[in-house]
Amino acid sequence: MSEQELSKEEQILKSVKGIVTRVIKETATPPGMAHPLSEQTINDMREALLLISLREQELAKAAGRSMDMRPRYTDEPQQGSGEVVVPLHKTGQVTDKGES
Repeated sequence: MSEQELSKEEQILKSVKGIVTRVIKETATPPGMAHPLSEQTINDMREALLLISLREQELAKAAGRSMDMRPRYTDEPQQGSGEVVVPLHKTGQVTDKGES
């Protein structure tokens, strides 16, 4: 979805969500080390991300857009294209021991 298709509020939410996420990544510490942010700040950031996600869902629903978007590779088959996927770990063929 391009930036043109998003409302100003959606663009702001996307930007703030990205900033908060980057702060979380950049302040992450190895296990056992004290975190530079207080527990209250960490909880506030979690709450902010939750509120942003809820508002994004509300806006998408109001605009008639689905929230089940995900990135796709260009060579990835599209759902409903009629392709059959056969699992390789169990084909149902009987082996010499009579197991399937």
